[in-house]
Amino acid sequence: MTATRTEDQAAPARRSALRKALDTIGVQNVSLIIALAGLVALIGSQNSRFFLTSNIKIIGMAVAVTGVLAIAQTIIIILGALDISVGSVAGLASVTSAMIFTAMSSNAGLGILGALAVGALCGAANGCIVVFGRVNPIIATLATLAAFKGLAQLVSNGRAQGYTGADPVFVFIARGSIAGIPTLMWIFALVALGAHILLKYTDIGRNIYAIGGNDTAARLSGININKYIVACYIGTGVVAALAGILITARTGSGQPISGSEGQELEAITAAALGGVSFKGGRGAIAGTVLAVVLLGVLSNGMTLLDINSFWQNVAKGALLVLAVTIQQARSGERRVGIPT
Repeated sequence: MTATRTEDQAAPARRSALRKALDTIGVQNVSLIIALAGLVALIGSQNSRFFLTSNIKIIGMAVAVTGVLAIAQTIIIILGALDISVGSVAGLASVTSAMIFTAMSSNAGLGILGALAVGALCGAANGCIVVFGRVNPIIATLATLAAFKGLAQLVSNGRAQGYTGADPVFVFIARGSIAGIPTLMWIFALVALGAHILLKYTDIGRNIYAIGGNDTAARLSGININKYIVACYIGTGVVAALAGILITARTGSGQPISGSEGQELEAITAAALGGVSFKGGRGAIAGTVLAVVLLGVLSNGMTLLDINSFWQNVAKGALLVLAVTIQQARSGERRVGIPT
């Protein structure tokens, strides 16, 4: 009798511990971890090369650009906005970094600073259009997506610019390593860590969540919403420029389109899969990082299994639809075309 009573008392404690663990990790993250584990097991069972250290490094390096953009996209979506132009900003920054590098006698530092400055200017333009032009963020950044892409093609005549493949700084970024881990993976990890700290442990992060959750309440509490919108777009532009620098380092030249086109869709897909709400006010960096890794494993696995690369786009598009559908179902709102 005593043993039964003890077991009955222990059961709620176990459930409580499990609930606490789930709350800490997050139900969305648990789902991603399970999906990632299943995908890894499936691909690994079909091709043993998947588990090679060299292949794992390839996955990490391949997702660096998308991962950096997805982190920036996560913050801007939590704010309640969106930036579709990040791929074009990355392309423009890539061209800028290579052209300044060439013009300034192979000065990598000036090339990188110039690219970051261009990213900040692009972000400021997006923020000002949204705030002062009172344009919907989707429409505004859809317009600048085309504008920045066209500008990158104009300054480069539509061709790759410069050659950075022999510069030690760009070579270290593209192919270097620290403690056996590729530099590209370190950059992605540091950007993710910085964003996580910003959102979780600072007043700025709390205000970003507040604006995305209820902008009216945030305004009444004294938060300068316009300042936050412009600042977040500038930050997104700088991070997109960083992605452009990574593209320059990996390809050995400034790429106006190649390497950056379509990155905005992948970044948005990763953020959505990571549990970021498109209504704003909800999401976390950890979920986005897991989603980026999941997408990277999916692409790598399809390549190893000799699946047509066109199917990768189909799979990513399907994942985006699935993620948004799940979000809509969780919100409990009426779906379009379905009567109440």
